[in-house]
Amino acid sequence: MAVKILIVTGDAAESLEVLYPYQRLREEGYEVHIAAPAVKRLRFVVHDFEEGFDTYTEKPGYTWPADVAFADVDPEEYAAVVVPGGRAPEYLRNDPEVQRIVAAFTASDKPVAQICHGPLITAAAAKLEGRRVTAYPALEPDMKAAGAAFEDSEAVVDGALVSARAWPDHPAWMREFLKVLAGQAPAL
Repeated sequence: MAVKILIVTGDAAESLEVLYPYQRLREEGYEVHIAAPAVKRLRFVVHDFEEGFDTYTEKPGYTWPADVAFADVDPEEYAAVVVPGGRAPEYLRNDPEVQRIVAAFTASDKPVAQICHGPLITAAAAKLEGRRVTAYPALEPDMKAAGAAFEDSEAVVDGALVSARAWPDHPAWMREFLKVLAGQAPAL
């Protein structure tokens, strides 16, 4: 039986930040489940960096089905969790079920991969006090307010917590996350 990895996300998540780890982890032999507020077809977005804009732009992205509702997730069934960015973390961080799920992974020191705005969830659920992280650069004040040491880097590894700024950092982020997984939960 394959080792299972959970992705927690929702509508308005960044398409690449959900689908890249989903496909990359499956490629390595992991079974990957996408959890959302409800089992439904999720609507992702595309965040792009365009000349002349002070911040990223947003366009409709891919749609993808959720496999399991947050309320039905048993974190004990999963070896690791991935927390993508986009706008989804802005509202998901307030969901008590998401907080329960992410807190369970950090409390048991299971691997957690977070990217872009995903650390908003980790900050709300698991506390980042004393941790080293990166996130979308505009979240530096939020990460510091959560007690984390912010590093502007492609990938930051702090124990089982692996952070990245945004989808351009995918290669470094997944490379580091896969190293952590190989040490704690190698694919069968």
